[in-house]
Amino acid sequence: MAVEPATLESGNRIPFLQTLGIQLREIGDRHAIMQVTVSEMHRNYLGGAHGGLLATLVDTVAFFPRPLLPSGTACTTTSLNVSYIRPAAVGDTLTARSELLHLGRRTASVRVEITNQDAGLVAHGVIGLLLLG
Repeated sequence: MAVEPATLESGNRIPFLQTLGIQLREIGDRHAIMQVTVSEMHRNYLGGAHGGLLATLVDTVAFFPRPLLPSGTACTTTSLNVSYIRPAAVGDTLTARSELLHLGRRTASVRVEITNQDAGLVAHGVIGLLLLG
């Protein structure tokens, strides 16, 4: 199942990401980068960034290394594991960087790290993808 190859422009037109203020910054041969500045709308009950924002970053940036969506390869998440290391506060700029670890005929594995503007590790995760094409 092929899809229209993703670009920076088409990635940044995803309505869900626009709603959250997440921007696709870079598509590389085996990596991708997304950023978001934590705002009031991202707050959890305690005032920091909601874990769902971080999980969304991990899950979404995993699809954008060049061999996946940017090459027109349809895929879906089969597993998502996120480890939260330190809180992110309103005003922090978070950068999520994915690295394609494995690309097989039917599956892919991607590692993601989320850092703050001070290069502090906020969260990391591993995503399993099923290739549909």
